[in-house]
Amino acid sequence: MPLVSMKDMLNKALEGKYAVGQYNINNLEWTHAILEAAEEEKSPVILGVSEGAARYMGGFNTVVKMVQGLIEDLKITVPVAIHLDHGSSVEKCKEAIDAGFTSVMIDDSHSPIDTNIATTKQVVEYAHAKGVSVEAEVGMVGGQEDDVIGDVMYAKLDDCVRIVNETGIDTLAPALGSVHGPYKGEPNLGFKEMEEIRNAVSLPLVLHGGTGIPTHDIKKAISLGTSKINVNTENQIEFSKAVREVLAAKPEAYDPRTFLKPGREAIKQTVIGKIREFGSNNKA
Repeated sequence: MPLVSMKDMLNKALEGKYAVGQYNINNLEWTHAILEAAEEEKSPVILGVSEGAARYMGGFNTVVKMVQGLIEDLKITVPVAIHLDHGSSVEKCKEAIDAGFTSVMIDDSHSPIDTNIATTKQVVEYAHAKGVSVEAEVGMVGGQEDDVIGDVMYAKLDDCVRIVNETGIDTLAPALGSVHGPYKGEPNLGFKEMEEIRNAVSLPLVLHGGTGIPTHDIKKAISLGTSKINVNTENQIEFSKAVREVLAAKPEAYDPRTFLKPGREAIKQTVIGKIREFGSNNKA
């Protein structure tokens, strides 16, 4: 199945009251595991690629060709979107689109809202002409993920309405208390604000920093219009744990497959759990 944009899968998720996971990829092991999990669970899936991860893997073109090759060789039949996570500029978004990404996030949330809207509008015009979906962010998600570092700053309702109405984006990430990376203490999401935004805009909402949020909060967020949930840290933690266990038990091991395969399986099982938690299983 060819790569698809996020637009249809997220609109279906919004209507069906479930969420599609974005699982960030770091290499072939990650991609293989996530695609296998999605296929087994018959779930649509979004492969998130940060600019840092793309650089690590060699570049946008390499990432797209790797994903396409795995889809063909693993006989993946579920819808797969490849999404630029936290695109830092119009130029980077265009570069990803030209390489074959089917979705991009332009993150100009650190700028004043007028600048954020102007930047996002440029990306939307370029992306939509090529059938590519666009995500934008309002407010600031806390914590750190690759090149993205920020304090929590809640999205303002008026800013959310403006960016939706003035740019034509396909999905909106309003910052409402979630953070990238592990949470220090209990997550405290702004559900009241989430509901107000949901009632004011008709788009699927995105929750960044999905690792560590309790299931009851995930379910509540989905009921309030959250249709895309991003997961990265949890897969990194489970992969690292599995690799450490193998190397501790077999300190003389040197064939990378000896420890990478258990790491890959740990990611796969984590993603299967998330797919079921988000309710996207059997929705492909």
